[in-house]
Amino acid sequence: MIKTEQIIDQIAKNAIPLSNKTDLQPLIKAAGKAKYALLGEASHGTSEFYTVRAEITKKLIEEHSFTFIAVEGDWPACYEVNRYIKGIAPEYKNAEDVLKKSFHRWPSWMWANHEMTDLIDWLHTYNRHRDRKVGFYGLDVYSLWESMDAIVNYLEEVKSPDLEKALNAIECFEPFHRKPEQYGISAAFYGEDCMSEIMELLQSIQQNKKTYDNDPEASLNLKINAIAASNAEHYYHTMVTNDNESWNIRDRHMAEALHYIGNYYGSESQGVIWEHNTHIGDARATDMASEGMVNVGQLTREQYGHKNIYSIGFGTHHGTVIAAKKWGTIPEVMTVPKAVIGSWENVVHQAGAFDKFLIFTEENQNLFRDIIGHRAIGVVYHPEFEHHGNYVPSRLSERYDAFIHLDETKALSPLMN
Repeated sequence: MIKTEQIIDQIAKNAIPLSNKTDLQPLIKAAGKAKYALLGEASHGTSEFYTVRAEITKKLIEEHSFTFIAVEGDWPACYEVNRYIKGIAPEYKNAEDVLKKSFHRWPSWMWANHEMTDLIDWLHTYNRHRDRKVGFYGLDVYSLWESMDAIVNYLEEVKSPDLEKALNAIECFEPFHRKPEQYGISAAFYGEDCMSEIMELLQSIQQNKKTYDNDPEASLNLKINAIAASNAEHYYHTMVTNDNESWNIRDRHMAEALHYIGNYYGSESQGVIWEHNTHIGDARATDMASEGMVNVGQLTREQYGHKNIYSIGFGTHHGTVIAAKKWGTIPEVMTVPKAVIGSWENVVHQAGAFDKFLIFTEENQNLFRDIIGHRAIGVVYHPEFEHHGNYVPSRLSERYDAFIHLDETKALSPLMN
């Protein structure tokens, strides 16, 4: 066990100050060698996490030819952004318009925010004169009904033989009034589920996949909406009885969706992934492993090899954040208290009260392998109680390949309808 004073000293010796975006260049160079650069965040409502990730993302696209961005968002909503940045969605006036009209499910502020508008408009401009355009996609599993709607609309448009099965599946879900908790309780406790209808549709689409090959990206859209609907059914079926397994279903779905996106762009493609630290930081370096939980960081390292994955965690010492007191309620700006004494955020702050980052290498990895609490803030947050459950025991240099510390941060700015 290394003493706290020694860790602080080693952070001071190894950290690179971050005073402007050009300071990120060593990090961008290291991440640029990977197939997938996984960019985290310690909350879903911190402005600087979004703006710094955007700067890294732009450079990975410009200087290292990364071909797509995949985020912790719903596939149907993100696909509208994908259409907009590729210039095939004239119904949207600008980035703010597409974000406000596409992201409706709570917590909409995660993607419908002012910080995202700059990146989306940049992508729209960047793509304008390129044949191979950068894409933007959602990896999450929550979009059961939205994905079913998208499937039905597309199958109607192409007059597909799979339309009847899609209508049967969506009819099965109708009695639950698009309320996941109602479906979950019915499926888990009363055996009233739509699993067979969803599986029949998924299998039929797979069998008839050549029918949809005329438009490869439309085919990708159909395929992932079908997978999202199937995995969402499994997720909601499971979430009322087993939190850990529903977590695994969700992260395995995100890894599966990423696999299909990567295949669409080709074996040499590189992608940037935006998700919370709890998804992109290897679960095996936290107490999640003892609970039988996996995540995208672990799954991608296992599937593609560690050298092909570069994960960057984020943290802050204090500031403000936008979050809600209860699920589904109106978000508010909350104070993020100073990090708990002895946490990673605290020791990095003690090494110097300024923005900085650590790049973990074979030479320094052992210096940052102590199991220390690492702050994680969700969309539901109670700052007054955060020391009871918001710190994940972590071996930082095994969880990430690099770590960005932004000492004082401020709340994200949601777009107002």
